[in-house]
Amino acid sequence: MPEIRPGTRPGTAPDTAELTFRALDAARSRTLALTDLDEAELTAQHSPLMSPLVWDLAHIGQQEDLWLLRGGNAAAQGLLSCRVEQLYDAFEHPRASRVALPLLGPGEARAYLADVRGRVLDGLGRLRGDSAEELFPARMVEQHEQQHVETMLATHQLRRGAPLLGSGAPLPPARPVPHDAVLVPGGPFELGVDGHDEPWSLDNERPAHVVDVATFRIGRVPVTNAEWAQFVAAGGYDEPRWWSERGWAHRQEAGLERPLFWQPDGSRRRFGHVEELPADEPVQHVDHFEAEAYAAWAGARLPTEQEWEKACVWDPALGRRRRWPWGDEDWTPERANLGGTALRPAPVGSYAAGASAYGVEQLMGDVWEWTSSSFEPWPGFETMLYAQYSAPFFGGDYRVLRGGSWAVDAGAVRPSFRNWDHPYRRQIFTGVRLAWDA
Repeated sequence: MPEIRPGTRPGTAPDTAELTFRALDAARSRTLALTDLDEAELTAQHSPLMSPLVWDLAHIGQQEDLWLLRGGNAAAQGLLSCRVEQLYDAFEHPRASRVALPLLGPGEARAYLADVRGRVLDGLGRLRGDSAEELFPARMVEQHEQQHVETMLATHQLRRGAPLLGSGAPLPPARPVPHDAVLVPGGPFELGVDGHDEPWSLDNERPAHVVDVATFRIGRVPVTNAEWAQFVAAGGYDEPRWWSERGWAHRQEAGLERPLFWQPDGSRRRFGHVEELPADEPVQHVDHFEAEAYAAWAGARLPTEQEWEKACVWDPALGRRRRWPWGDEDWTPERANLGGTALRPAPVGSYAAGASAYGVEQLMGDVWEWTSSSFEPWPGFETMLYAQYSAPFFGGDYRVLRGGSWAVDAGAVRPSFRNWDHPYRRQIFTGVRLAWDA
C-alpha cells in the first residue's frame, strides 16, 4: 500500500470571522426555534433524564459568556451573579435535580442570551487576523450550542402530549442496497486528526497517529427497524445467551422489550406523532447492551472505533485520510442526513453519494453508532482550553459512539468526532452497525 504520510491530506480552507459569525448565528437560530414555547413547556421537566428546556437555554448563554467574554476565567465576574451562574454548572447539578433550582425564567433567559451574543459579536468584529487560534474559542462555543440543540431535541422526543414540531423535511429517495458486509483489509492507517487539518476538532480527536487494524468486515448500512423487529419476534429480549451478564441484568431491571418509543402494536411515537414503524429506516433509541445482544444474535459484533474510523475515512488507493467518507468536499444534503430538519433517520440507500472509499454508506448522520470501545485518550492527548470537556470522562463507564445523527449540525461533527455515553442510555439518537472478524 502507499506510504502513510500523516498531515498530507489537503487542509481545510481558511475560515474567517464572518464565517464564524454565520456559524454562531445558525446555532442560535436552532436554539430559538426549539425554545419558542410557552413558559409551562420550557420550565417543565419532561423526563428525569433531561433538564427543563429553560435550563439549557440559559446554560448556553452562560458558557458563551464564560469562554467568549471572560476568556474562560471562571473567577471573573460574568453578566450573571455568581449565585445564579452556579445554577448552570453541569457538573454540580445533575439533570434530574435542575427542575428544583431557582432558575432564570424564560424571559430572563432569552434576554441574557441576547445580551451575551450582542457583546460577543462586538468582539468578533474587532478580530483582524482570522487565525484558527483566535477563532477556535468561538467555534468551540458554536459546537457546544449545537450539542445542546441535539439534547433539546431529545427532550422534545421524551415529551408527552400533542406534537409541537412538524413531521420533518423530506428526505432523498432511497434505492435498493445490499444489507451485506464490506471487507476492509488490514494494515496501518491514520487515526485521529491534528489542528492544522481540522482546526475546529476537539481535544479527544487529537493527535493524528498511525495504528494497525486487522482485516475485518463491516455492515454496508446500519441495522434497520425491519431487521431489529426480527430480533424482537425471535425472542431476542428473552434469551440471556445473547446478552452480556451486565446487559442481561440491566434488561431485566429496566424491563426492556423493544427499542424506546416502539409500541407493542408495531407503531412508534416520534415527537408526539404516532406512526407506522418505517421498515427501512435505521433503528434508533437502543442502548449499548441492546446493540451487543442484537449483534450476538446476528452472529456479529460491534466495531471498535478504530475500525469504524478506518471504514469511514481511509482511502487505500491514496494512502491517506479523507475529510469525509465521500472525499474532501464539504457536506451537502445529498451526502448525509445532518442538520436536524428531517426529524428522523433516512431510509438505508438514500445517500449513494456519501459512501466511503470502501463502499460503506450512511456513516455520517442518521444515527449515532455504538462501538465496542471505551472512552480513552489517544496517545499524546492534550487538553484544550476547556480542560474538563474530555479528561474527567476517560476511564469511566462510557462507550464511544461515532458518526453523528440526523439531529447533529454538520459544523459540530466530523469522522474523527468521538461521542460517549453510559451503555444504558437510549433516549439519544443511537443505532447499530455490525462488524465481523475476517
